[in-house]
Amino acid sequence: MTSGGSTRDHGDPGDAPTVPPPLTEAVNTVRPSAAEEARTIAASTNTGTLATLTAAGDPWASFVTYGLLGGAPVLCVSNLAEHGRNLAGDPRASIAIVAPGTQTDPLASGRVTLAGHVEEPVGAERAAAREAHLSAVDAAKYYIDYSDFSLWVLRVDRVRWVGGYGRMDSTSGQAYAEAQADPVTPLSAGAVAHLNDDHAESLTAMARTLGGYPDTTAAVCTGADRYGLDLRLTTERGLAYTRVGYAKPIDSIDELRSAAVDLTRRARQG
Repeated sequence: MTSGGSTRDHGDPGDAPTVPPPLTEAVNTVRPSAAEEARTIAASTNTGTLATLTAAGDPWASFVTYGLLGGAPVLCVSNLAEHGRNLAGDPRASIAIVAPGTQTDPLASGRVTLAGHVEEPVGAERAAAREAHLSAVDAAKYYIDYSDFSLWVLRVDRVRWVGGYGRMDSTSGQAYAEAQADPVTPLSAGAVAHLNDDHAESLTAMARTLGGYPDTTAAVCTGADRYGLDLRLTTERGLAYTRVGYAKPIDSIDELRSAAVDLTRRARQG
């Protein structure tokens, strides 16, 4: 993943916990970009925390629902609500979105912050924005056309993605707009559970041969996407993490099984 210098917002504390480095070169560590990760998280739910500015310049956070129009969040908010009045007075806003998950530690979950400014859509875009919000938020049909509700589109200028501990990056609004949501990740929970329950030895072989950790004693798959698998490893030197990529990207969850079988074959062939 790469990011422009102006978008980075997380320094190196210098005393972060260390993990054992790989002993050999991993075969293929390609993974989704920060923009792809952000688009995937934004498409995975329809709720977030909206941050606006009051007339006095104070930050104000509100729980909201949203739809997506080409990746841009579409909000439908009451003009009587504080966040509605805030948007009308100052268009600067951001929304924090947390990916659905079953992590016992909430800070281990993926999340994204989309920051920019809101605009009221007009003409054909308003019709498209209205449909995008209604498609994502069924209850909005009861109030979206009320005179005291307004549609706003968040024009994303800056993106911050966090994938859990130790995985984070920033990117631009343009890169976010041009990216696509991952077609595999949202549907991968069952496949990941199956890999862990029934193919633990294969995951260990992948880590040893393809992932750069020949001293792996156990491996757990923590995620799957169109490019590969994320693995958490137990090694003779301690806890580590690695990435094993498929021979080529896949375009649907239906292709995940054959891609994993191919990874197992390559790992066992060495």
